[in-house]
Amino acid sequence: MTSLKAKTTQRTAMLAVCAAVLAACGGGGGDSGSGGGTNVRPAYLGPITETRYDGTGNDLLTAGLGASGLASATPPAYADATRPTGAELRRAAIYNNYRAMLDMTAAGGYGTLYGPNVDAQGRVTTGEGKVPGTEYIAYADDGSGRQNVTLMVQVPDSFNPARPCMITATASGSRGVYGGISTGEWGLKRGCAVAYSDKGTGAAPHDLQNDTVPLIDGTRTTAAAAGKNAAFNANLTPAQLAAFNAATPNRFAFKHAHSGQNAEKDWGTTTLQAVEFGYYVLNERYGALTSSGQRIRTITPGNAIVIASSISNGGGAAIAAAELDTQGLISGVAVSEPAVELPANPGVTVQRGGTAIAVTGRPLIDYTTQANLYQACASLAPSVSTSPYAAAFAAGFAGAALPIAPGRCAALRARGLLTADTTAGQAEESLQKLRAYGWEPESNDLHASLAAFEVAPAVAVTFANSLSRASVQDHLCGFSYAGATTAGAVTPLVPPAALAGMFATGNGVPPAGGVQLINNRAKQGPARDFLSLADSGAFDWNTEGAVCLRDLVTGSDAAARKLQAGVDETRRTGNLRGKPAIIVHGRADALLPVSHTSRPYTALNKRVEGAASKLSYVEVANAQHFDSFIGLPTVLPGYDTRYVPLHVYLNRALDAVYENLASGKALPASQVVRTVPRGGTPGSAPAITAANVPPLADVPAAGNAIAVTAAGAIAIPE
Repeated sequence: MTSLKAKTTQRTAMLAVCAAVLAACGGGGGDSGSGGGTNVRPAYLGPITETRYDGTGNDLLTAGLGASGLASATPPAYADATRPTGAELRRAAIYNNYRAMLDMTAAGGYGTLYGPNVDAQGRVTTGEGKVPGTEYIAYADDGSGRQNVTLMVQVPDSFNPARPCMITATASGSRGVYGGISTGEWGLKRGCAVAYSDKGTGAAPHDLQNDTVPLIDGTRTTAAAAGKNAAFNANLTPAQLAAFNAATPNRFAFKHAHSGQNAEKDWGTTTLQAVEFGYYVLNERYGALTSSGQRIRTITPGNAIVIASSISNGGGAAIAAAELDTQGLISGVAVSEPAVELPANPGVTVQRGGTAIAVTGRPLIDYTTQANLYQACASLAPSVSTSPYAAAFAAGFAGAALPIAPGRCAALRARGLLTADTTAGQAEESLQKLRAYGWEPESNDLHASLAAFEVAPAVAVTFANSLSRASVQDHLCGFSYAGATTAGAVTPLVPPAALAGMFATGNGVPPAGGVQLINNRAKQGPARDFLSLADSGAFDWNTEGAVCLRDLVTGSDAAARKLQAGVDETRRTGNLRGKPAIIVHGRADALLPVSHTSRPYTALNKRVEGAASKLSYVEVANAQHFDSFIGLPTVLPGYDTRYVPLHVYLNRALDAVYENLASGKALPASQVVRTVPRGGTPGSAPAITAANVPPLADVPAAGNAIAVTAAGAIAIPE
């Protein structure tokens, strides 16, 4: 069988010849999926900024910081923190986003198992891993300035047009365009172009009080000066803005929550646009020239390897792009812990250890609003009292003067949502409600730390707004975003420089960058969500707001129907169009539980594609959603002793899909990987070794094999 590598070289040479006799080879027409036609700029692209990085003072992967600079606890500084330049913000964004995704400690694997200094073959080098090349950035928009999705393509100097390759690295979470940089590393090391999209989200807000907005490079200006060039504008008229600020001063609007676009429905489209942008850029650089100086589409889906990849929401976007790819722009898929929305009735079943899991395949807003109700109370369960951060959480986390979670337990009992009469009993009951709703028992140890970091309320509020296409004026369920004092009262953001740098430090889902989640309906007046008082005068962590969000998912009124219609726009089909694909997911994931995401999606894909399916599912034991938390041993001791980095397995999945596409090597079969926790003392676990993270098995042992049937049943071994 002729390998794709050989075919690529042959086809590239053929197209170069065709350029000299263009008319005989089909002229200049054709769509973006064909070769031999004129290279046409996609109509949705705005002005393209092109920047060359020499790999010494600055580079594509580390922004000039190198492997050691990324590992440093000291972030890169600004000359003027109140007015950072675009170049300074880029450097800080790469630094912060890289560290937000990965365990950056040497003991956890940085610099030995992964990182810029570890080459494409997995060898540890003495270099800094800087990658010279050129970066291209542009908006994708319909001309209105309301979409302005940021797309970026990085082309390393090592790119070989005779063997072209590209991966996607769509931003995870609600981050900006550099949010997928740790995934992009795999491609840059191998000489592949990397196509990024912020998928219509982003870290920097519209400051409504001062009417300033972010631009594409993260710098800020007035909304009037930015016009259609704003990365995000809340789109209020002057009268609406004045009324809003008078009623609710010092608030911020964030793009994911308040764009009114329901961005998630288009995550696949915008990821495909990033790929198209990549093809355009590569052919502008390397395409053969006609006698009239026009570039030909020399690099095409027929000769390039293109892998859709990323993690979390970015991984879900990669899957959505593959499903939408009618032109064959994408060759394969390799994703980690993807957020995927299943059809309302997917027709699949999930078993673990021979036992059926009753609740599976629910959309993110469904299980997240369930977590938002019960996770804080569940974190007080005596059965999880030794889990990371549990003791601090029970004592009153984040500097609170008194424990807040018992008030949530009592409020749930008062509403009839729990039946136990003691806090301990209510906490164990809450934990069991989460288990019954699809969380694995391995997730139990994660609830306290996720509750302390306000993960569930942050995600629930953002997605509820987005899916409902709510305006910031709506204050959906009484929530808003603002700075807050230590006592919880709304205040202007402190320090002012925090806003100037939020493009680089924020995650697009407050709490982040000093912006807090606010309960506008608190008894004491607008206050930070977890410090807000109920009408009864009790601290119950805004149970009313949590119930309101849950009612949007389960209810039938107009507000609920609006959100539910938004959810329906985000549901995926399960059809990967026969592309070779690997999904890796940590069994313990408490943010995106495997029984709501990767397990049922794998079963759906098999039911939809049948024998044509080329999807392998890899479930990693002792892995969870936030690798970066493992690297916080003084803050979250116990993550280091319990969990291994899932990032290792994303890299291995990319290796396997690339090898399959390049040489025809079979993908590893669906399997559970039995990793080995580092153990030791929480906060000072011994250094990880290769023995802790065994390789993927081409053919797993019987006790590790995952079975998937054409009827849509998936069976996971215990």
